[in-house]
Amino acid sequence: MNVRHVLLLAGGLVSSPALADPITLKPIVDARIRYEHVDQDPVARDADAVTARIRAGVEAARGDFTVLIEGEGILAINGNYNSGVNGKTAFPIVPDPQTIGLNRAQIRYRGLPKTLVTVGRQRINLEDQRFVGSVAWRDNEQTFDAARIEWSAIPHLKADVTYAWSNRTIWGIDGGNRFGPARYESIDGKNIFANLALTTNVGTLTGFTYLVDQNEALVLRNSSQTYGARFAGAHAFTPKAKLGYMLSYARQSDYHNNPNRYSADYYAADVTLDLAALRLGGGYEVLGADDGVAVTSFQTPLATLHKFNGWADKLLVTPPDGLTDAYGSIGYGWKKAGPFDAIALTAVYHRFRSERSDRHYGDELNVQATFKRGRTSALIKYADYKADSYATDTHKVWLSLEWTI
Repeated sequence: MNVRHVLLLAGGLVSSPALADPITLKPIVDARIRYEHVDQDPVARDADAVTARIRAGVEAARGDFTVLIEGEGILAINGNYNSGVNGKTAFPIVPDPQTIGLNRAQIRYRGLPKTLVTVGRQRINLEDQRFVGSVAWRDNEQTFDAARIEWSAIPHLKADVTYAWSNRTIWGIDGGNRFGPARYESIDGKNIFANLALTTNVGTLTGFTYLVDQNEALVLRNSSQTYGARFAGAHAFTPKAKLGYMLSYARQSDYHNNPNRYSADYYAADVTLDLAALRLGGGYEVLGADDGVAVTSFQTPLATLHKFNGWADKLLVTPPDGLTDAYGSIGYGWKKAGPFDAIALTAVYHRFRSERSDRHYGDELNVQATFKRGRTSALIKYADYKADSYATDTHKVWLSLEWTI
C-alpha cells in the first residue's frame, strides 16, 4: 500500500455513513527557525545556515479510526552552507536542505482489543531511538512508509512489530541528485522492526530484532540484521532522589544484498542520578568492529544519530575500527524561573576511541540551554570536537526558536 492508497482510504473512512460517530479535528502546527554555525578544519569557509521549517496538518478522529495528514516546508533564509544536496561544497555540511513535501499520511485503527494498527507514512521512534528514530533534530525528519502493530493484551507485555517498505530520509526532494548521489530522498526495502517488552517492578526488559534492508545501489552496505536486548529502569530513593539505569547488548551481521560479510557486537551501559533539580550521568557505549574494512563495523543508519556520540556529528557512520564512547554529563533545571515555565542547562563530555586497536579518536564537549514558555521554546547549543586520529576539529553553534500546537 502506497501513500496514494492511504489518502484514498482515509477519504473513504471519513466520509463513510457507516461511521455514525462525530468527527473530531485536531490541528497540527510545528514551526521552527534556526541558525547553525559550523567552523570545521580544513574547510576554508565557515557555514552560516538560517533555516525556517513549518509542518502543518490535521488529525481527524471518528470511532475507532484516526486519520492524520501533515505537510512540511523548509526554506533556507541564508544559504551559506552545504546542505548535502545543493552543491556548495566550499562550506561545511549542515544537512537541512530546502524541501517541500508530504511528511506524514497515516491511518490508525483501535477497534481490536489492546491493539493499535498504523498504516501509511508515519513517524517511528523505538525505545531510545538508538536503532530506529525520526531524526527530529534535523529540519526534515525521517519518516517511514510502513504498517505497524502494537499489541498489549497480556498484562506487562507489549509486542511492537513494523514492516517498512520505504524510509523517507532527511535529504528531501533534491536527494539523489548529482550533488549527493548517495543521499536519496527515499530508500526502498523490506525492513522489519520487532520489539517484545516485559515490564517489571525494577525496569523493562526488551528483546529486539531489526532487519534493515537498504535496497538502493549506493547504500547496500547498510543492510544488516541485528538481534539484542535492552533493560532500562529507575529506582526512587526519596521523592527528590532517583537512580536511572540502562544496559543493552546486540549482535549485528550482514543482511539481504549487502556485499560485505561481517559480524560485530554492540553494548552500552548508562546511569543517571537525579537529586532534585540536579542530574548527574555517565555511560559507556561500544559499537564493535570486524576486520577494519569500511562499513563492516556496527552501524545504525536508521537511528536518531544526533542523540548519540556527540552533537558535532563526527561519528554518524561508525569508523571501520569501531567506536567506544565514554561520557559524563551534568544538568540542572528550574521551573517557573522569571518569565519562563522551565529552564534547563546540560553539559556532556565524550572521549572517543577505536574499539579495534584502541586508538584515541578525539574528545568532544557539548553544552546546551533550553527555555520554555507556553507553546514556545528556545535553544542555545554548542559542540566542540577536538580531533586526534579521526576526523578534524569542528565547532558548532545553534540558536533556535520553535512554536507548536
